[in-house]
Amino acid sequence: MRGYPADKGPVDGGGEQPVPEMMVVGVGGDVGMYALVRAFHEQYGTHAVVLSKVATRAMQDSAIAENVVVPGLDEVDVFLSTLEGIAQQHRDKVLVLLTNADWHVRTVIVNRDRLEAAGYVLPYPSLPVLEQVSSKEGFAEVCDQLGIPTPRTVAVDVAKLVADGGRAAVPALEVDLQFPVVGKPSNSAEWYYVDFPGKAKIHHIDSRAELDELLGNLADAKYPGTFLVQEFIPGDETQMRSLTAYRDTTGEVTLLATGRVLLEEHTPGTLGIPAAILVEAYDDAMDAATRFLDTTGYVGFANFDYKLDPRTGQHVYFEVNPRIGRNNYYVTAGGANVARVLVEDWVLHRPIRPVRAVHEVLYTVVPFGLLTKYVLDPELKSRLKALRASGNVVNPLKYDADSGLKRRLIVEGITQNYRRKYAQFYPEPTATGY
Repeated sequence: MRGYPADKGPVDGGGEQPVPEMMVVGVGGDVGMYALVRAFHEQYGTHAVVLSKVATRAMQDSAIAENVVVPGLDEVDVFLSTLEGIAQQHRDKVLVLLTNADWHVRTVIVNRDRLEAAGYVLPYPSLPVLEQVSSKEGFAEVCDQLGIPTPRTVAVDVAKLVADGGRAAVPALEVDLQFPVVGKPSNSAEWYYVDFPGKAKIHHIDSRAELDELLGNLADAKYPGTFLVQEFIPGDETQMRSLTAYRDTTGEVTLLATGRVLLEEHTPGTLGIPAAILVEAYDDAMDAATRFLDTTGYVGFANFDYKLDPRTGQHVYFEVNPRIGRNNYYVTAGGANVARVLVEDWVLHRPIRPVRAVHEVLYTVVPFGLLTKYVLDPELKSRLKALRASGNVVNPLKYDADSGLKRRLIVEGITQNYRRKYAQFYPEPTATGY
């Protein structure tokens, strides 16, 4: 697929068509949800209701989103009844339901009929497709079929480990990989509900002893899923890449965006989530993602994590997330508003010319000075300073249309809080990254 920057203009069928009155209903009040709400507001002037278990600073004192706190939101009955109640209150609007958490995506898809009957637009893949792609083993199988590189992986069936004796059975497990390795769940929706000492989004494991302790903790917790132990691809965080795509209901990939990760989050619950991305075009990754989405029959937003392997010069693909991703504003900032492809497809039901977000922009949720402390490459650091000088640096929370005094102070506090977090979890720059 050859796409174009969004400002080149669409080639749409059927002429101009008025956009009906819409309302975004978001589930989860983090930075990524605010970025989605902002994209809809930028494109259509649409306001939002955002549900979350607790009040979140990302939504606090926002003029474009109302944050509704629902303490039992992770309970399916509460989740569905709350959404149905909101739909009843806004029957005069087109309701677009958005979430950026795997467990909520799954709940939405499993209950698609009920939520569509309530009046929601649900831009998500079918359940069989979700089952295939959200499993990292299923992801790897499709990649192998298509010749897309993935890391060498050992899949550990924790339920079988428990049946074989639990923690006592761990030392006999064969792991034919060199340390350090990376450990992660095959299914992040299952991972959300398990609890054990030292739990993190991704585990970086330096020795067999560390691995045995981690697997023992999983066995003790009776984790029901599969845990993956993967080959570590060397290189620091600037070798990580992000790709965001949208495949529409006709089977056309209408949006592609790629970026170089510059810095990742380092708190246990957010480890590995990009905190800063430089928009750069990688045609090989766009081609690989398109082939993957076409092969699986995917519909909706997808976010791929991959890394440049310095040993081979190839991009190695880790996973696809069945959602747009927390750091999605790099796409809108790069020239392709993410709300537009969804609305044209699900609300207006008309084709558009595929677009690529290719404008060189720096997306960051951390202060610029903190970012440049951790970016060690002099040439890359110079590029970032040039982008700052030209005004091509964006923080999704800093939105002129949502900038009352209280809101500005809250956003500044969120941004500056990263200094404390990095001092605690990532005190010194490293040439090897995580």
